[in-house]
Amino acid sequence: MPTVFTADAIVVGSGPGGATVARGLARAGKKVILLERGKDWRRSPLHGTYPGALLYADRSALLFTREGLNIIRPLMAGGATSMYCGCAARPPHWLKERYGIDLDRHIDETLAELHIAPLPPELRGAASTHIADSANALGYAWTPLLKFMNPSRTDGFDCGAKCMLGCRCGAKWNATEWADEAVATGWGEFITEARVDAVIVENRKAVGVRARVKGSSITFNAPTVILAAGGIGTPILLQRAGLAQAGNGIGMDTTVMVYGASKHRGNGNEPPMTWEWANDDVGYLLSTLIDPWLNYPIIMLLKSPRYLPSWARWNQMLGIMIKLKDDLSGCVKSERDISKPFTANDQKRLDHAIEIANKILIKAGADSRTLLVTPLRGTHPCATVRIGEMLDRNLQTEIEGLYVCDASAFPETLARPTVLTIIGLGKRLVEHLTKESTFLGS
Repeated sequence: MPTVFTADAIVVGSGPGGATVARGLARAGKKVILLERGKDWRRSPLHGTYPGALLYADRSALLFTREGLNIIRPLMAGGATSMYCGCAARPPHWLKERYGIDLDRHIDETLAELHIAPLPPELRGAASTHIADSANALGYAWTPLLKFMNPSRTDGFDCGAKCMLGCRCGAKWNATEWADEAVATGWGEFITEARVDAVIVENRKAVGVRARVKGSSITFNAPTVILAAGGIGTPILLQRAGLAQAGNGIGMDTTVMVYGASKHRGNGNEPPMTWEWANDDVGYLLSTLIDPWLNYPIIMLLKSPRYLPSWARWNQMLGIMIKLKDDLSGCVKSERDISKPFTANDQKRLDHAIEIANKILIKAGADSRTLLVTPLRGTHPCATVRIGEMLDRNLQTEIEGLYVCDASAFPETLARPTVLTIIGLGKRLVEHLTKESTFLGS
């Protein structure tokens, strides 16, 4: 392999932001190199399995903040779209109202292109639907969630909660598909197992990156660099580029599950997160979800060994996920030094959400004596390099030619699925770059 590559643009990270930008630039006839730290696991027999998830999740899914918050961080081709519930949500209204970021046209285009829609009623799960019906009976307006999950993509639709580990049946959209499309144009190159160590900056302008590719040191030169390495990876690279404030403050859409055992079959074997209710007044989202069978005892052990016997009732367990719009707090110092304090406001939101979730589960038939709440976990590291602070409205940093397009750009936590918003940001960035007269040195 050569030790120096040259392109019009370098994109770091193949998740929804990176893949969207790489495809868009390649379609515009720009030579783009997409670098991915992890492996492409799609053709591995381990993809979508418990052992596989331990291999491609950072620290085998045992990455913790200083305060003990568990962070789920996939390090693989496709990024977040390789370990997600296939959920979609339009950007929150405040993104346009408070920050002037209008993604409506790009979101509409994506909804149509990927056929994003709720699952058909017969595939939303009997127990999940029963939970939603119980919530609606109590006056909470639960609705079907939009999904990147399309049963027509596969002959063997099999999307139980285990599909959070990676989609084995092919029903869910994965960002690697757009990386493949970038390559297919003839203008894109997709290199996996390429760990970027630094952005190369000369006279306050980005001119490329340095990376290690399967043990070799490689320089990738380009006048435009787009970082899409996620809420943890991107601020670290910006710190190394001299932007010391990167990573000051982090959001997580902090998440817990609330469980209760019933006499009937639970929602553990059903497609995840098929129903939702967003309480934007308080700041949280509720949805139908339960930890996969083999993950469940690990979570219970983290809570306390005395909760492990509840694993025997997993098939009868009803589960509601709480996703908080948490305050920005803490910092990212390195991949192994992350702080994320839980604030007093976060606790108020969580207490309110738990109270509502308990009411719904009891209405759905859960035994009140079996109700329990899992430990906190961080599912969407974000808002570490925020629009309006470190990024302008076009996602450019103060270093010319250096852009960010991932969840780290969020100015606040979303408290809802993030992928569709990131895709919208990616399409908007491509539009800006391809219209910019100075782009790529032209």
